[in-house]
Amino acid sequence: MFAQDSLALSLMTVLGNFMIENIQKLGVVLLPDGRLDAKNAAIYCGLSVKTLAMKRCEGNGPKFVKLGRVFYYRQDLDEWLRAARVSSTAQNSRRAL
Repeated sequence: MFAQDSLALSLMTVLGNFMIENIQKLGVVLLPDGRLDAKNAAIYCGLSVKTLAMKRCEGNGPKFVKLGRVFYYRQDLDEWLRAARVSSTAQNSRRAL
């Protein structure tokens, strides 16, 4: 059992480091508590800042926090992106209805 726990921890560490390296390659600035401002969240999601703002106003974007400025938690962005996954364009058009 200990070996499995150790292996799982090692795998999580490797995946965490992989994510951090990829975020750095995108030029995304991630605050120590996991927050991103709107510009960095847009880059992370592959959207424009304006598109992310429109989704926020329409209520169909990722969860956000407004503390004077708008911030997104990376975990919320990841959940929102996962929820939007489809396997065909037909599925995507049905979701829009």
